[in-house]
Amino acid sequence: MKTIPARERLIFATDVPNAEAARQMVETLGDSVVFYKLGLELMMAGGYFELLDWMVARGKKVFVDLKFFDIPATVANAVRQLNGRGVTFATVHGNQSIMEAAAEAATDVKILAVTVLTSLDRGDLDDLGFQCDVQQLVISRARRALATGCAGVVSSGIEAEAIRRELGDKLMVVTPGIRPVDNRAEDDQKRVLTVERAFAAGADYIVVGRPIRDAADPRAAAEAIQASILAVCGPGA
Repeated sequence: MKTIPARERLIFATDVPNAEAARQMVETLGDSVVFYKLGLELMMAGGYFELLDWMVARGKKVFVDLKFFDIPATVANAVRQLNGRGVTFATVHGNQSIMEAAAEAATDVKILAVTVLTSLDRGDLDDLGFQCDVQQLVISRARRALATGCAGVVSSGIEAEAIRRELGDKLMVVTPGIRPVDNRAEDDQKRVLTVERAFAAGADYIVVGRPIRDAADPRAAAEAIQASILAVCGPGA
C-alpha cells in the first residue's frame, strides 16, 4: 500500500444528474471528502469541464472516469485535453494499444487502466467470449498496464490481493464497489467489499457513491467511512 494522506483515499463517485447537483453535493460534503470522481453521466449533462475547474479551484482532487475506449490516436488526443487542468486520475479500458497511447500522451495526469468492471461476473465474461476467469483477466490486464506505463488500475477489491501478490506495490489500485457493512441496497455491483476488506486486500483508494449519496446524512456517512479508513490505514503522509 502506497503512502497517501488518509482522507484522500476516499473517492466519492459524483453520480448525480447534473453539474449543479454535483456542486450542491460538494458543498454538503464539505471537508469530509477531498477526492471526487466525475463520470459519464455528468459529461453528458453538460458543464463537465466547468465543474472540473470549479472543483480544482476549491482544492479538490478530481478523477476523470470516462473509460476512454477508441482508436489509440483518439484516446491520446483525449488525454492531452486533460493535461494541465489539475486532473489527478483518468481511466482508459485495459487494451494494450489504448493503454500505451494514453500513458504516452499523459503528462501530469495519472492513467488508470480498467481491468474488469465490478458489475461483471464469471457469467458475463462467458457471454463476452473470454476463456478465463475474472482473476486471470484482471492479472493479465494489470501486467499489461504496468508494462505500458500506466500509473495504476481500477480493480475490485476481490482481485486486489492477487494484484499485490503478483506485482507488489508497482501499481496503484483503485477499488470501486465498496459497501459499508450496514448498507444493504440492491444494485448492479456484483463484486463488492467493505471498506476494511478492500484496504486489507491491497487497495490504495476506494470509490464510494451510493452509500454516501443516498444516505440520510451524506456528510456523516462520508465521515464514518473516513474513520474506517483512518483505523485501517493510519494517517498517511
